[in-house]
Amino acid sequence: MSIITGYRRPFPGTQPDYLFPPYASTVKRAPTKPLVRLPHTQTELTGPVFGYGEVKRGDHDLTNQHAGDPIGERIIVSGRVLDENGRPVPHTLVEIWQANSAGRYPHRVDQHDAPTDPNFTGCGRTLTDKQGRYRFVTIKPGEYPWRNHYNAWRPAHIHFSVFGPAFATRLVTQMYFPGDPLLPFDPMFNCVPDERARNRLISALDWETTVPETALGYRFDVILRGPDETPMEKKS
Repeated sequence: MSIITGYRRPFPGTQPDYLFPPYASTVKRAPTKPLVRLPHTQTELTGPVFGYGEVKRGDHDLTNQHAGDPIGERIIVSGRVLDENGRPVPHTLVEIWQANSAGRYPHRVDQHDAPTDPNFTGCGRTLTDKQGRYRFVTIKPGEYPWRNHYNAWRPAHIHFSVFGPAFATRLVTQMYFPGDPLLPFDPMFNCVPDERARNRLISALDWETTVPETALGYRFDVILRGPDETPMEKKS
């Protein structure tokens, strides 16, 4: 088993700052003093280890988790998890969660005046294959208001978690959709300083994975390190 020796060092400009005032909650949660790096114990460095037994065969299909079909546009989201040299990262846990087609999460805290969907929970997971590939079948999420500022609306997005081999290696990001007119106005998207890095959060329409008369395909690769790394959410 390989040992994780420390956190990745982000390439300058590719990752969001802890403090970005237009994104209001960062003002409350951003650290005001230098971070204290805690030594990792054996638990953080070597576990947990995920195997095929923990991920069920249909966990990647968010449209087939209930008795009925969810409401909305069916889509295929796929891509690869790669390291800084373009090499695939196999057998790593990828999880997603999202709002339904009306922009509503199935959570008691979400009181957005939009309908819930009893046939859509909005969570899925899968393991990458030997080539680092993953694939999800889901519903295109809707936009929703989020009260960050006056008339604030979040663009349609899907949350991604790439767990890696240990607790200390979990990374979280968001995937957006091409051509979304809300992106220029979203502080969460725009808190990534480098424009080229920001645009790596936008998926690409993918005809190769589009299923005729059934679902559009979108491609979203996750690059873990280096100058082309995917922007990830920082935890303070």
